Amino acid sequence: MTIEANLRLMFSAKAVSRGGVVRRSVVWADEQIGRDRLIREVQARGFHMIRCGGQYVVICNRGFIEVVC
Repeated sequence: MTIEANLRLMFSAKAVSRGGVVRRSVVWADEQIGRDRLIREVQARGFHMIRCGGQYVVICNRGFIEVVC
C-alpha cells in the first residue's frame, strides 16, 4: 500500500469525522508513512498528536487540548 493510501485509510476512519481519536503503532506509522510525513498531515488538518508508549495518538479535533495528568 502506498503512503497516500495509508493516509487516506487512516484519516477516513469514523473517529476522524466525529472529532475522536485515531491511534497507530509507532513502528507501523514510521515504516508505512514516515514520522515527518505523518506530523505534516496531522498539522495540515489542525489536529494534535501525542506519542504514548508504542502508539501515536491523533486527536482529531482542532480545539484546545489540556493534559490533565
